[in-house]
Amino acid sequence: MTTFPLVLISRFFSGIDLQTLFITILVLAVSLSIHEYAHAWMANRLGDSTAAEAGRLTMNPLKHLDPVGSLVFLLTRRIGWARPVPVNPARFDRKYTVKKGMMLTSVAGPMSNFLLGTISLIIYYAVATIALYSGQNEFLELLLQIFSMFYSANMILGLFNLLPIPPLDGYKVFGALLPRKLYFQIMRYERYIGLVFLFLIFFGGGILSRILQFLMIPFDFLIRNPVEWLFRLLWGALGLL
Repeated sequence: MTTFPLVLISRFFSGIDLQTLFITILVLAVSLSIHEYAHAWMANRLGDSTAAEAGRLTMNPLKHLDPVGSLVFLLTRRIGWARPVPVNPARFDRKYTVKKGMMLTSVAGPMSNFLLGTISLIIYYAVATIALYSGQNEFLELLLQIFSMFYSANMILGLFNLLPIPPLDGYKVFGALLPRKLYFQIMRYERYIGLVFLFLIFFGGGILSRILQFLMIPFDFLIRNPVEWLFRLLWGALGLL
């Protein structure tokens, strides 16, 4: 299941207008669909065609968005979720253990968000280059807003879903790395851990936001800063600075 937190993304709702609301819904719908598609694609590559047979090997948002999760998002602006992609580990190719197959399938979703975020950042700076060259206008401002949100939202989605807490993808990755006995011991408490985490999302959003903002620092250093540096070199060469 892909879960997305609005505790940090909700900053985009400050003084919200219809345009910002539409962009936010668009960004989340596309990002969540690609996230779930990545799960289905990886499972299919590993030999499990369950998701493909269920029509989930697609980027069509209508195949992935959960009506209840979408409604909760619109009502709370804090949390929502997409429909989980069905995975049958028993159908993985024999060369993959169940643990390895589940780990690869689970991590594919967050990795797709990081990839989409990086692509969005490059497009953002490409649009900024056009704006510097030809002058700012409303259309370019709209594109900058869209791709800025695509970058931020996807980095947050990727990081959030990698947290080793049920029912997030990171919990499955974490479980695959643990000794079998220890993992089953933790599974006894996963329902309670999940409830505490849900409570934290609704009532301790500030804490979660600070954690995610802290985790964003290395991503900005490794991804955003180099991309910005390269484009500033380009702008200098073009005489735009």
